Amino acid sequence: MPEDQPAHLYIENLCAFYGQSLAIEPTTLPIPRQQVTAIIGPSGCGKSTLLRSLNRLHETLPGARNEGAVWLDGENIFDPDVDPIIVRRRIGMVFQQPNPLRGRTIAQNVTIGLELDGASKQECDEAVERSLKLTALWDEVKDRLNDPAMDLSGGQQQRLCLARSLAVEPEVILMDEPASALDPIATLRIEDLVKELVSEYTIIIVTHNMQQAGRVSDNTVFMTLGDQGAGMVAEAGPTSEIFTTPANRKTEDYITGRFG
Repeated sequence: MPEDQPAHLYIENLCAFYGQSLAIEPTTLPIPRQQVTAIIGPSGCGKSTLLRSLNRLHETLPGARNEGAVWLDGENIFDPDVDPIIVRRRIGMVFQQPNPLRGRTIAQNVTIGLELDGASKQECDEAVERSLKLTALWDEVKDRLNDPAMDLSGGQQQRLCLARSLAVEPEVILMDEPASALDPIATLRIEDLVKELVSEYTIIIVTHNMQQAGRVSDNTVFMTLGDQGAGMVAEAGPTSEIFTTPANRKTEDYITGRFG
């Protein structure tokens, strides 16, 4: 990683493959610390694949692999001696559809990662309150922590999944269209949380919603399909510049709704 690169994450010549098929062309990109970076672009251009590559989830799919490097505070997460489980604790992820663990209570959903680490009951109890407060869910559920997580509304379930990620105290949070399945009110709550959490975490969010990207992000990455039919980063920079004076014609066409 370049010594003068202050990025929290530094993506260097990262490629993604499904079998022999190239899914993402070589990508080099800095991700600034404690800022929100939005990844936008048309369906099928590799946004979610790029996101899943950043905490080594991509490689869990049959035949999938990555080449290149992702530097997290100067350490390449793809080094052979780096444990992917540790990577996923440092770089948490919230998925498009809320995925609370069935058969577990609200509290147990938050503490699953800590339990696997052998945390004490006191540590788990403290993490439940801390994480649910961070996701503005504590006041809504503090009297029903032993109720099934599946009893929560969709928006509450998504915030619970975010709390589950925060409980293990990650440094980076990946969010793959976290509000796409939610109603407008729940969507705004997720956006408000993103804007609050960025004071402590580096956040990368994939979104199809241009207004959402404009509202919550400091930086925007526009992806599209390259000549090889694989995803590529066409342009990246401060959101204010990308949305007002994009340098790439494809970026402008996408943002203005001419394609995508």
